Amino acid sequence: MAQAAEDLYFNPFEPGFRENPVPSYERLMREQPRHKTPFGSWVLTKHADCMKILQHPETSHDPMNSEVFQMMMAGSSDVDEQWQRRRSFLFMDPPDHTRLRGLVTKAFTARTIERLRARVQEITDELIDSALEKGHLELITDLAYPLPVRIISEMLGVPPEDHEVFKDWSRELARSLDPEPFVPKDLIKKREAAGNAFREYFSILIDERRKAPGQDLLSGLIEAEEAGDKLTKDELLSTCILLLIAGHETTVNLIGNGVLALLRNRSEFERLKLDPSVSKTAVEETLRYDPPVLFTARVAMTDIEMEEVTIGKGEQAILLLGAANRDPDVFDRSSIFDITRTKNPHLAFGMGIHFCIGAPLARVEGQIALSSLAHRLPHMELETDHPEYKENIVLRGLRALPIAI
Repeated sequence: MAQAAEDLYFNPFEPGFRENPVPSYERLMREQPRHKTPFGSWVLTKHADCMKILQHPETSHDPMNSEVFQMMMAGSSDVDEQWQRRRSFLFMDPPDHTRLRGLVTKAFTARTIERLRARVQEITDELIDSALEKGHLELITDLAYPLPVRIISEMLGVPPEDHEVFKDWSRELARSLDPEPFVPKDLIKKREAAGNAFREYFSILIDERRKAPGQDLLSGLIEAEEAGDKLTKDELLSTCILLLIAGHETTVNLIGNGVLALLRNRSEFERLKLDPSVSKTAVEETLRYDPPVLFTARVAMTDIEMEEVTIGKGEQAILLLGAANRDPDVFDRSSIFDITRTKNPHLAFGMGIHFCIGAPLARVEGQIALSSLAHRLPHMELETDHPEYKENIVLRGLRALPIAI
């Protein structure tokens, strides 16, 4: 018996969702494109709706402004204080968001990132050389993870010998984007331990950079902090952790999801091998077809009229970016993976004032990784039909992807 429309709502724990969320997206867009969950949050699936909320001036990215968050945290003043002290500018609104984002924007402009292209290529070639020597490639461990973590670590001025230390901490903190009620208590403890470990590490590194500044991004942030009224110590620590995690975690997913899509769509892989110039549109199509971030959320700071519904002040809207990126009203042949697609207004990096600051870096790393793999490992083949995904709810990425080369 078909489920009644009024009972249909977004459920990331639905069997099979993690491995393939597309059927859920398509059904929601078709039957319940705008609906309210039993938890009181609105879910939007259509591209136009998501765009409207992302660009609306009266929405907040701070979950503390939502009625649901306030109910969950009622009576937990310590939690509120800790959240306020440790939150990154990712979850801030203007003017704090504007101030902190402005301090790091220059390091991530397209022109600045283009200067890193040669270094990204050098590390990629080095990692592929190692895979060729072994005769096998575990994509995530051997390339998708070490490439972006080395780049963002070098930008921050983290010593090379410490790069590997971050792997476990990063994996735990990546789940900090997941809604608290859906994270098991043991994982919350691991997440808190990872956050404390990161803060302790960067506290020591910051002290070292104060004594001996370099040309890296961390030294620049310290200089801004010491200039006064620009960056507190807590803001400095939270910004360092955000840049490190956001600077590689989603790119790991981008590369993994891209290679998987290419090898499952062999004609597109062959097309990339023959014409490396399509690597740019190949990355954009990966971001649309299988985005690293499945959804984001905003809180309405005033009543917002949508088609057929009103999102009330204080209510949270969950924007299913993965669904919006397959909206047939916007994307021709939306279910097809086409690496030469040119009309591609995907929402993988968000939109508005919270548009992903690391988008230029992710694009360059993805372009070089995909084109280099196609050129240097032209006979790559998947060794599994059912790759294992990480347990994250918000982020979508592979835990491992074994490849025969």
